[in-house]
Amino acid sequence: GFLLGKFMPPHAGHQLLIDSARAMVDELTILVCWLPDDPIPGPLRLRWMRELAPGCRVIGHDAVVPQVPEDTPDFWPIWRNIVATAHPEPIDYVFAGEAYGLRLAHEVGGIFVPIGARIMAADPEGLGGVSASAIRADPWGNWRWLPAPVRAHFTQSIVLHGVESTGKSFLAEKLAAHFGTIWIPEYGRAHAETHGVEMDEADLLLIGEAQSAMIEAGKRIATRRLFVDTDSLMTAAWADMMIGHVPDPLLAHPRADLYLLLEPDVAWIDDGTRIYGDDPTRARFAAISQSVLEQSGVRWASVGGDWNARFERAVTLIESIALLKTSQAKTSQGFDLSQESE
Repeated sequence: GFLLGKFMPPHAGHQLLIDSARAMVDELTILVCWLPDDPIPGPLRLRWMRELAPGCRVIGHDAVVPQVPEDTPDFWPIWRNIVATAHPEPIDYVFAGEAYGLRLAHEVGGIFVPIGARIMAADPEGLGGVSASAIRADPWGNWRWLPAPVRAHFTQSIVLHGVESTGKSFLAEKLAAHFGTIWIPEYGRAHAETHGVEMDEADLLLIGEAQSAMIEAGKRIATRRLFVDTDSLMTAAWADMMIGHVPDPLLAHPRADLYLLLEPDVAWIDDGTRIYGDDPTRARFAAISQSVLEQSGVRWASVGGDWNARFERAVTLIESIALLKTSQAKTSQGFDLSQESE
């Protein structure tokens, strides 16, 4: 069997097509096509499709070629050669959820198998109305149609950053409940409770790696937003405090879309794993924590006050960036709420 597409991004309609085709053939070839200026990079889509179609031969095609028959009289000869290169064996079935599949099957051999709600003119308000362009325009509004790796791509991650006893866990849980999603707890705390609070560089690197892995896994099951109680940048601040330097791998993990720096203007409480409670040391730790954000060039904002004020400030900040692309309006000095809402 053979099928092709841009899968920009892959969605539930594509998954129905792929899984149906896989069930009907012994071997399925999927050609993922892209152009240099596509809004979602082709190699990323190729990686997604290889995950979503295990056991299939998934091949990428990045040459700049005609996209519709009206582009050139040689359109079909060009695409016959492309298909023959990707699938040199005889083709029994050509699968597609669009009408072009009939002509493609005629050109490359095999029987056209039209699969999917759209080509069957069914469920236009549901699966039959799903399109990649609509998802790109409003991924959060089409969330139910996104497979796990695509959800991870469109999930907005918000990290609670700051020193001990400033309410990171409390706020992460409360924000996740408010926005109807999940949150990732601090792995470093579990590590300290299990192995003790005395740590060396190997411990800190493991903490950063485990926290990052949990975050990436959480993005796949979150609902639009993922809240995180610290990430590797906070582990970097801990490293500076504990061993006097920051190992490079701690700065190489993926960054969040927003960091909320919780100010140390609430009482420090000793819970058995906290160690920097005296005022001068806590102030130094807070300065290091902020410096890590500044030097990393991430988007961040300060959150202080009592517990209610922190929650309300956090909600306002999070909602202000809801529609912004993560590459926009970044600053190493935090961000101005009035500018972020433009």
